[in-house]
Amino acid sequence: MPDGTLVTARAFLNRLVALDNYRRTDDPSRISPMVISGTHALDLCLWFLEGKRAVEVHAQAVDRVLGPLYSGIDATVGTVVFDDGTLLHMAVSWALPVTWPGAVYSVEVGIVGTEGVLTVDDTHRDVLLAVSAPQVEGYSPHESRLVDFLGSYPPGDVAFGELWGPMRDESVAWLDRVSTGVSTPHATAAEAHHRLMVSKAFDLSARKRAPVPLPLLSEEGAG
Repeated sequence: MPDGTLVTARAFLNRLVALDNYRRTDDPSRISPMVISGTHALDLCLWFLEGKRAVEVHAQAVDRVLGPLYSGIDATVGTVVFDDGTLLHMAVSWALPVTWPGAVYSVEVGIVGTEGVLTVDDTHRDVLLAVSAPQVEGYSPHESRLVDFLGSYPPGDVAFGELWGPMRDESVAWLDRVSTGVSTPHATAAEAHHRLMVSKAFDLSARKRAPVPLPLLSEEGAG
């Protein structure tokens, strides 16, 4: 029977996301690209590998840009090893220049199996807006940003005074759940906690410069 052997994900984020998070926190050690943003790509990858048990994380980080400013982390790269030898590789950076066209999130995923491969391009490079001067209305987070990948803001886009996109769909699904009891595909609290702890294991491994066993039973030293 075909089986997954490798999942790889590359997530790029505009630096504005990191700057906003670091400016608002009293403890930069508690946040990181993996914990704040990498969890989303990680959750997707672990969904592809559902049923497999992660046993170890190897990771390293770099802090050349955000480190001097906020004692922050620019990017984290790491590998999760599963009990059957399957590998999950992730690279997450939220230190891309302010002029990077992605409003927030762009991710590429590859799923390799014994009998095939599936690739996902969620970088939003298919609809591109470029202007010659800053816009006075609409989405305009920084005056230097004159090019945008439309649709790269995760909650969706505002049109005709309403939000359209994933956040709208999630809100409707939640409303249907509480009003009619219909099931939804949302993650459970246990799944959310598991993803967070794996994300923290990436950061812990990078700080220790050593492999970290999973599950990570305590947040002690995980940041």
